[in-house]
Order: sequence, then C-alpha cells, then structure tokens
Amino acid sequence: MSTGYQIKEQDELHYVTFQIVRWIDIFTRKIYRDIVVESLRFCQANKGLEIYAFVIMSNHIHLLIRSFPGKLSDTIKEFKSFTAKQMLEAIQTEPESRRDWMLNLFEFSAKQHKRNSQYQVWTHENHAEIIYSNKFIEQKMNYIHENPVRAGIVEKAEDYIYSNARNYADLSSVLEVISIIMPVERTGLMRSVR
Repeated sequence: MSTGYQIKEQDELHYVTFQIVRWIDIFTRKIYRDIVVESLRFCQANKGLEIYAFVIMSNHIHLLIRSFPGKLSDTIKEFKSFTAKQMLEAIQTEPESRRDWMLNLFEFSAKQHKRNSQYQVWTHENHAEIIYSNKFIEQKMNYIHENPVRAGIVEKAEDYIYSNARNYADLSSVLEVISIIMPVERTGLMRSVR
C-alpha cells in the first residue's frame, strides 16, 4: 500500500474509498449492497464507527468516517474481511447468473498477492485521505452525494437510495449518519453540509 494513503491518525475523520477488484459491478445486485449496509450498521453499533457520509456505487463505496476508539484501520480491515466472506457465500448459494465469471476473477485476483487465500473481493487499498478543513469536508460530501448523479443513475442526489444524501433531504435512508453542521464562512451561522 502506498504510504500516501495509509491511515496514520486513527481517530481522525477520513474520506475513504473501498473498491471491488477488477471493478466488478457486484453492487448492481441488492443482496450485496445489503450485506454492506448491514455490516456498516454492525460497525456503528459495535466498533465505534462514525459515518458522516456514504454512497454505494456499482463497484466501489465512498465513506466519510472515523473510529471513536481510534482504531479505524482495524475496523476497515474487519469490515472488508467480513463483507468479502458474506458476498462470496451469497454468490455461491443464491441465484447468480454471473457466479462463475465473478468467482474466476476473484480467484485470479487472489493469486496476484501473497497475502490472499482463495479469493480476493476488495482491493487492498482504501485511498484514505485525512480531512483537514471544513472546505475539504464540503468538497468530499458533495462528491459523495453527486456520485450517482454524475454516473447518470439519478437526476437528484437524494433520489439514490444507497447514499446519505437522503438523510440531508429528510428522507428515509438505509443507514443513519452523523450530520455535519459547519459555520457559514462570513456570518458565523451554522448550516448542514449537503
């Protein structure tokens, strides 16, 4: 892993991206998206994971997160390991027209790295960037919320079910997040980041 993306300050807010190997569009199926959502909920309830923004795209996830006990790397490692196992089990046991194709690519990817076993689902990188300013928070929040719009999936960010843009629009969401309130630059007033 590149040192530029390592999580050095374990208790700080980070923007992270988790990518499926070979950009396999696994999250086009609800069953796999739901595995991710349930695992994130578990991490919130049991691992001290604080989620401020998220979006689940077809082959990657963006998150704005931190770990309250200051063990973000451990939480990410456990999340990726658990979800990989759950997704592989679902691929093998649930109806899946792409089963052989996906398993072959996951197996091929595992053979490229010594630390893998039979299959590799996630890339090893997290592309973690520490959040260092309010402007950077706003930039990353907007990027996360607009990702499905830029991809042509929805016209308005809040219409995408697997994003916290719905939380900020006061709509039901698949995952609860911590709202970010930031000062308005010149007036000192507070506002939610959208």
